[in-house]
Amino acid sequence: MTDTLNRSHTSAPASAPAFDPADGVRAYDLDREYVFHSWSAQGALKPFVVASAAGCDVHTYDGETYLDFSSQLVNTNIGHSHPKVVEAIQRQAAQLATVAPSHAALVRGEAAQRIVEKAGPGFSKVFFTNGGADAIENAIRMARLTTHKHKVLSTYRSYHGNTGASIAATGDWRRMPNEYAYGHVHFFGPFPYRSEFFSSTPEEECERALRHLERTIVAEGPGTIAAILLESVPGTAGIFAPPVGYLEGVRALADQYGIVWIADEVMAGFGRTGDWFAWQNDAINPNRATPDLIAFAKGVNSGYVPVGGVVISPSIAAAFDERVFPGGLTYSGHPLAMASIVASIDAMTDEGIVENAKMIGEQHLGPALRALAEKHPMIGDVRGLGVFWALDLVTDRVTREPVGADVIGRLKAELMARKLLPFAADNRIHVVPPCIVTPEQVAVAMQAYDGAFTAVAQN
Repeated sequence: MTDTLNRSHTSAPASAPAFDPADGVRAYDLDREYVFHSWSAQGALKPFVVASAAGCDVHTYDGETYLDFSSQLVNTNIGHSHPKVVEAIQRQAAQLATVAPSHAALVRGEAAQRIVEKAGPGFSKVFFTNGGADAIENAIRMARLTTHKHKVLSTYRSYHGNTGASIAATGDWRRMPNEYAYGHVHFFGPFPYRSEFFSSTPEEECERALRHLERTIVAEGPGTIAAILLESVPGTAGIFAPPVGYLEGVRALADQYGIVWIADEVMAGFGRTGDWFAWQNDAINPNRATPDLIAFAKGVNSGYVPVGGVVISPSIAAAFDERVFPGGLTYSGHPLAMASIVASIDAMTDEGIVENAKMIGEQHLGPALRALAEKHPMIGDVRGLGVFWALDLVTDRVTREPVGADVIGRLKAELMARKLLPFAADNRIHVVPPCIVTPEQVAVAMQAYDGAFTAVAQN
């Protein structure tokens, strides 16, 4: 695959824009006095202050430039401040800044059309939300209403959002203080590196994970289960793609027992894995087993305006032709968000951004990260697709004992000192740059990772 990305806009200026450092101090002080942060104990926070961003670069008020290999929260797929998307938002704001969801607006229809076209022939409509969590909420609601069943199965290694049903569906610790929604059951999905099934091959992991899922379905009662909710490639939990055959097996079980398959593509969708949606990636789903519902957000417009949604199969959409769908929100299909979606998808299509993500993963990120692992014994596993990678860090490669939080903290500090914005989760460093990242930027990042691992190993 050749490098065909139109890079005319992807590089930030040679030097950071000029800002008043005093504004950076004021931004920090205002934040600490008035802003309540998510997922945090407030007292010890020291937030990184951002002044501006362009392409893969983030600028501070004191003139420093950082290479963003976090994509913020793995959402700036198209990079920061893409001029076509910024212009589209500005133009839409001048024409129609807001409109009730009950009205029709050209830009909303165009956004839905583009999303359905990328999802493929198994889908017909889009319900727009304000973000990924409420996309999951509404996908679950659709599944329950159309199956007349209530339970939702999701994996222990998952994250689905912050709201009622989405946080209850989440598999990690964050659900435990928030378990107020009913009907949620967890099971173990496939994860060859840290297998729950004592597997020695991906094939064994696939077969045993599917057997476990079916046993869970039978034990819980197929007549009670509305949906199987899966991240096509789990993100926050560790970026581990399911083995070939697993999604196909989920499809078969869903069909056998009358269950809706919801694909959570909030983080993995819109180019992140080198395909428009992760479930379409031949590396994990060569036979294109197709979900019934797709939840999306993040990369659909790189977070320029808050938005998410559910892509709906024809059969589920038709269930509400004569029946009222009991859900909605004031800003469903907000014009500014819709304009950003249209511009983002058009730019990604015209500029070969999804293809670039695939090429970067296959030719640059993947080989470079595997070379890094050969040099640093702390890296127990390297896994990923496109621009969606994780380094699983261990104290011992044989036991696979995860490193502690102190190690991750030192690595983050070392990477920041080398002007790279990292993404860390548990014992992992996630390598998740924008889909527009260049081979040259990957090389710069690898130098930073190498230096950081060396420094931490020596201390």
